[in-house]
Amino acid sequence: MSKKKPLSKGQLRRMRDNQQKRLQRSSEKQAENSQDGSLGPEQAGRVISRYGQHADIETSDGTVRRCNIRRNIDSLVTGDEVIVRMPVEHQTQAIGVIEAVHPRRSSLTRPDLYDGVKTIASNIDQILIVSSVVPVFSSQIIDRYIVAAEDTGIQPVIVLNKIDLMDKELKELIDETLQVYKKLGYQVFQLSSHTGEGVSKLKQLLADKVSVFVGQSGVGKSSLINALMPDAELVIGDVSQNSGLGQHTTTTAKLLHLKDSGDLIDSPGVREFALWHLPAERVAWGFTEFRDILGTCKFRDCKHQNDPGCAIQEAFKAGYIDEERLENYHRIIASLDEQRHSRQFRAGSED
Repeated sequence: MSKKKPLSKGQLRRMRDNQQKRLQRSSEKQAENSQDGSLGPEQAGRVISRYGQHADIETSDGTVRRCNIRRNIDSLVTGDEVIVRMPVEHQTQAIGVIEAVHPRRSSLTRPDLYDGVKTIASNIDQILIVSSVVPVFSSQIIDRYIVAAEDTGIQPVIVLNKIDLMDKELKELIDETLQVYKKLGYQVFQLSSHTGEGVSKLKQLLADKVSVFVGQSGVGKSSLINALMPDAELVIGDVSQNSGLGQHTTTTAKLLHLKDSGDLIDSPGVREFALWHLPAERVAWGFTEFRDILGTCKFRDCKHQNDPGCAIQEAFKAGYIDEERLENYHRIIASLDEQRHSRQFRAGSED
């Protein structure tokens, strides 16, 4: 199966120029558009949520209207800043039109076995990785999200929900694991959306920022957002009694405004955050404690296991790398080929 050639600098430049032309449309185009009396002039807006060929757009006055998406817009996700034309006041039956999308400051992507790498949301300041003791606490899932966040350059924050369900023994075990992330410089919050413990501290972190909540189904993302924003009224799904896995309660990413300041994006629940789209070297780079050591192994193709002269293994033995983090790295690497093979098999079976 042949790989797609990366775009050349010239191709990328032409793509940017074409996008800029759409954003800075000429007066001639403006005159042409103005002939449609049902729509007003172009104005700035932001995508609140996307539904197929439509999207809910919020304009500067706080109005939210559903709009059509121009066919020349290749990608549109929650958080995108757009240029839109809204219906004039007397045209109550008309629908707005999204004319163009501004370049993104940041974007969160999620690999999909069927559709390849999909962008979930854009223009995000921080990713809140929500975990919990139910259905199960998993540092490997946290590390997958951290690698994804590090790859995008968006600041990750770890949030442990449902702490009211922990007994003393479990709390000691989880605290020991979370201490590793604190030493690496990651912010860690422990709270309960049910009792409200720790919620106010998290709310302070969200002020004046655009944050996205990610995590497995059943960890309580929606109930946590309800605790932060009682008026949000998101549907809360129980954890399945049979499988222990959460029921998907969010079907599309949605941007929500906090009462005081800050915005939240609730993303579709995913039970595992795959990383098969990243090369092994990039996954290793996502483990921040590896970075100063990468490239110093004796052999260039070092697998960081029992290879002679492995700098990663030497750092681990010296106590600079946590054992569980190193194990999670190897589990992620081992899963890459399996996930790529699964995607190729599914794609081939549909041909």
